[in-house]
Amino acid sequence: MKRFPRALARASALACVAAAALVACGGSDDKYPTLTGDKPLVIGHRGASGYLPDHTLEGYKKAIELGADFIEPDLVATKDGVLVARHEPNISATTNVKDHPEFASRKRKAMVDGFEEEGWFVSDFTLAELKTLRAIQPMADRDQSHNGQYAIPTFEEVLALAKSEGERAKRTIGVYPETKHPTYHANLGLKLEDRLLDILQKNGLTKKDSPVIIQSFETSNLKYLRTKTQVRLVQLIDGNDVNADGSMDFSLPWGQAYDLTVAGDSRNYGALLTPAGLADIKKYADGIGPWKPYLIPTRLTIGADGKPVDLNKDGAIDERDRTVMAPTAVLDNAHKAGLFVHPYTFRSEAKRLASDYKGDPKAEYKRFYELGVDGVFADYPDHAKAARDD
Repeated sequence: MKRFPRALARASALACVAAAALVACGGSDDKYPTLTGDKPLVIGHRGASGYLPDHTLEGYKKAIELGADFIEPDLVATKDGVLVARHEPNISATTNVKDHPEFASRKRKAMVDGFEEEGWFVSDFTLAELKTLRAIQPMADRDQSHNGQYAIPTFEEVLALAKSEGERAKRTIGVYPETKHPTYHANLGLKLEDRLLDILQKNGLTKKDSPVIIQSFETSNLKYLRTKTQVRLVQLIDGNDVNADGSMDFSLPWGQAYDLTVAGDSRNYGALLTPAGLADIKKYADGIGPWKPYLIPTRLTIGADGKPVDLNKDGAIDERDRTVMAPTAVLDNAHKAGLFVHPYTFRSEAKRLASDYKGDPKAEYKRFYELGVDGVFADYPDHAKAARDD
């Protein structure tokens, strides 16, 4: 999901929400105007990544304990072709690999989606070697006390956990895998898609109503998957940055799907969110996963000196200095196209919340729920659930 640090409102839907306590809208007594009328899903982003290191069995288990409906493993492939849960092929920031002298020589430079990175890459390790490493918290401002404790899980281990924890909790736990950098893996001879489908087949997860949703920032691998499975698919929508005025920066590498870059296709992610782009997505996917500023943008206030105004006067410019703008038409247009909408990433720290929310993450969740999102990717699943069920 979104790399770490880094129009119009739906008037009728919002009117429904405002009147929900008194009158049922559209023949439904559901609280939120989602595509189906169901409650929006809480998706544990990389597990419970606000509390524990990303992509660990312990983090996924905690997300389930905190009320997540789905858990999200990002998938990359080992040298011997095993799918494991890591945020990126480069594991420098998410494991303690730098503390293993036996792997010092593995550090190298590699091209990932057209840009050079330096570090240690999963494709240079066998599963057995990767299992000797331990996960660490990649965000410096979050709890570091669990660093070095938890192993890197395989995708099959994540599925087994979801099943066993679901049985224990007496509810179905969904799994929401992301194919990370499909073109990169294909160029290494480690294509992700058939490996993923084989594991899903083995676990009986092959139908549209199976508790699994596959997501990707690229388009061509989703189109391939559509020909091979009935499982729900989601087109992720990224962006490089949000400009001061709330508009999107479509610079590379994150402003365009990499397979489109390789193909010489000029469409950026914004183009995929036009009515025509959404209609095209509907041909191969069931939903979209947009970065949340595509739905409700925020902007900085620019002073007379041409610089952003430090609204909270703390000496830094961050999300707390941005103000919320009117919703765009993206969600309404996606629903009209028959696509569900699962935005990312919701984080609870005050510095990651726009000024309007006054440091309260529930206020942000409620604004998106009232807009009609069908689910949210949450670093703190308990906060997302509390806001939804309040």
